Formats: sequence, C-alpha cells, structure tokens
Amino acid sequence: MDESAGVVAPSQRMWAVILTSAATVISMIDQTIVNTALPTIAHDVNATAAASIWVINGFQLGLTVGIVPLAAAGDIFGYWRMFRVGLIVFVLASLACCFSQTLFELATSRFVQGLAGAALTVSATPINRLVFPPNMLGRATGYSAMAVALGAAAGPVVSGAILSFASWQWLFAINVPIGLAVYVAAIKMIPKTPGQKRAFDLPSALTSVAMFGLAVFGLDAIGHEGATPIAAAELIGAVAIGWFFIRRQLATPLPMFAVDLFAQARFTLAVVACYTSFISQTIAFVVLPFSFQTVLGHTPLQVGALLLPWLLASAAVAPISGPLADKYNSSRLAAIGLALFTFGLLCATLLGADPSPLDIAWRMALCGIGYGLFQSPNNRAIQNSAPRERSGGPQAIQSVARVFGQTTGAVIVATVFALDGHASAGSGISAHAVILTMAIGTAWSAIATAVSIWRGFVTGSIRLPGHPVAGGI
Repeated sequence: MDESAGVVAPSQRMWAVILTSAATVISMIDQTIVNTALPTIAHDVNATAAASIWVINGFQLGLTVGIVPLAAAGDIFGYWRMFRVGLIVFVLASLACCFSQTLFELATSRFVQGLAGAALTVSATPINRLVFPPNMLGRATGYSAMAVALGAAAGPVVSGAILSFASWQWLFAINVPIGLAVYVAAIKMIPKTPGQKRAFDLPSALTSVAMFGLAVFGLDAIGHEGATPIAAAELIGAVAIGWFFIRRQLATPLPMFAVDLFAQARFTLAVVACYTSFISQTIAFVVLPFSFQTVLGHTPLQVGALLLPWLLASAAVAPISGPLADKYNSSRLAAIGLALFTFGLLCATLLGADPSPLDIAWRMALCGIGYGLFQSPNNRAIQNSAPRERSGGPQAIQSVARVFGQTTGAVIVATVFALDGHASAGSGISAHAVILTMAIGTAWSAIATAVSIWRGFVTGSIRLPGHPVAGGI
C-alpha cells in the first residue's frame, strides 16, 4: 500500500469497504434494536419501566462521550488499530449483555458497547478515505452512507424478526459471530494506516467526556416530568465546560476537536445540514412505529414490514449518489435529496386515518430515496474538508452532529408525547400528536434543505483565532 497516496488493490479496497460497512451496520442497529424488547428486559432483570431506559441510554452515552477522544486516538495510533480494538470490545460487551442478570450489569455492558461503537464509527470512514484515491472519495462515502442508512433503519425490523422466535438475549448474541468474522477478515484485508507522531491530549479528552456526557444527560432529562431544574443544571454545566474545552482547542495547533475546520463556511453548513436532517429522521423513526402500532393497529412484525421500503430505498440509492458526488456539485445533490425527503415526510404527515399498505409504502420509499441521495454528497463534503492524515477530525464532528441530531429528535418526540393526553394516560398516543410531531420533523428537514441550498452559494472562510483554513471542500 502507498500510504501517502492511499491507493490499494481494487479487491482489497472493496474488502475494506465491505468490512467497515458491516461493522457500521451492527453498531448502528444496536442503538435501537432493544427498544421493542424493553418491557421484557425490565421484567427479567427486575427493573422498573422508567429505569429500563438505561439499556438504551447506556449505549448512547458511551457512543457520545467516546467519539472525540477515540477519533483523536485513531489519528495518532492508526485507524486500522482502532477498528480492530473496537470490534473485539464490541463482541466482548455483547457477550456481557447476554449474561447480564441485573439492570446495572446490562446498562454497564451497553455503555462499553457504546464506546466500542464509537471506535468503529470514527475509524470506518477514515479507513475508506485512506484506501480510496481522492477521485473516488464519493464512492467510498456512498458505501459508508449506505451502511449508516441500513443500520439506522434496520433496528426495528431486525428486532421484530428476532423477538418473534427467540429471547431478548439473542439481540446481543447475534453480534458475536458477525463481529468475530469481521475481525478475522479485517486482520488480512484491511491495510495498516499511518498514524501521527504526537501525544494524546488527555486533558482535552477528559473535558470532552464531561461536556458531552452532561449534554446527553441534560437533553434526555428535558422530556421527563419534574426534571426541568436537573436538565437546566446539566446543560449549563455542559456549556460552561464546553467554553473551556473550545478555548483549549483554539489554542492548540492540532486540536482534538477540529474546531479549525469550522473556519470553512461550506464545511459548517454541511455539518448543520447533517445535524438538522438527523433530527427529522429520528423524529420519523420514533413516531412512525408508534403511529402504525397504536393508532393504526398493526402488529410489531407488520410495523417492521411497513418501514422496510424506507430501508431498502435508502440502501439502494446511497451507493449510487456517492459516485454522482464525485462528478457533480455535492451541495446541489444534497439539496435535491433533502427536498425529496422533506416531501416524503410531508406526505407521511398527511397519511390519513385508514391508509392502505401501498399508501404507506410509497411514502416510506420516497423518504428513503431522498435521504439516501442526500447523505453521500454531504458526507463527502465534510470528509474532504481536512488533509487525509487528519481524517478523524471531520469524522468526529460528523458523528457528533449525527448523535446530537438523534438526541434532539428524541427529545422533541418525548416532549410532544408528554404533553399529549393519551400518552400521559397510558393509552398510546393520539393521531393529533403524531401529526404535530411529524410536522415538526418535516420543518426540520425543510431547514436542512435550505441550508444545503445556501451552501451552494457560499464561498470564503471564517477567521478563527490562531488557525488558518484547514482545507477545502
């Protein structure tokens, strides 16, 4: 491998994409795969329904706090090492989940699983960027976007299928053979990627963990009744620590959190589009299953089948939009995709009281096509903003935008549901709450569309103290 050029044999290049995509899919699936099994898990580990939420929050917390430090570690020690370590820890944490007897054991195992998921997330895309030549970066990001889309949408489908014939432990056990197979193949097929000879900034790592951890706790507490003072204190603490964290990053030539990239206006707008689009996608992914099951009366297995067109359409379009991004303007492709996604969400919002499966299917497919078309060119713009040896920086920022977009979307849904009389009475949610929440999601998608259109007209940079512009999109 010519590490400076990032060129490997085509067969090895494809194997790298396949293996990193497989790892991304299982990591993304595990963010949501336990949602439908929470009542059963709570009963088996003798936990209350409210406390069982930590089975979800544990993973999300580990994923969020691990992104920035592990991306920096990947830059220093090599992404191929980070990828292998992430796989092994993910397999071991999955085994620990299977054998957990208490909620504390399960939540702790999920936290470690989330950390491993962060390692996989921040190493997969940089590996692809380093093994593909620059003129094929869009193709590489297309495959990565397909993996993210598959994983994000497949959680309810995979969960429904497994729980229809097996216990909840199999939701984690299935990761073991898949993770080991990917690890064994990765030893031979993923080339060694170069690292940087610089020290790991431990104070920045600890500060980022505290900042992002408090932000996750604060955002999660917003939707809980009576938790407003706690949420406010946690968010204020996150902002205060974040102020010191950002000042330290601005004073560092090679910051752990690549704030210097925000000097590029088009990079900043691409990150904003990523954040706002994930808000709308998460709102849809949370609300639509509730709507299909509690409002329209479908079974969990039927809900998975109704969401399947979204998954398949997004997975089909993402690898096609990647090569298109290598040839055509990425901001225009992203804006077209988001416009289609927004229209699909609007159509889903106006679904009606008694839709047929076909009525639902074409709306889900339209959302999947739009989102699949948007992700690859937008991700390419983010990744192409920094030198190849700093690939972990833009990937960390993109991952943070995605995670906090998902968290913000979940907070919006929780807040609307908490204000809904049907939800508070324990009888599901009302059709009015579904329409309102979906309308909010559609509005966020429209904002993302406007941001992508704006990016197409922006040139120049924003001067940050002590930092030149890091690269170009």
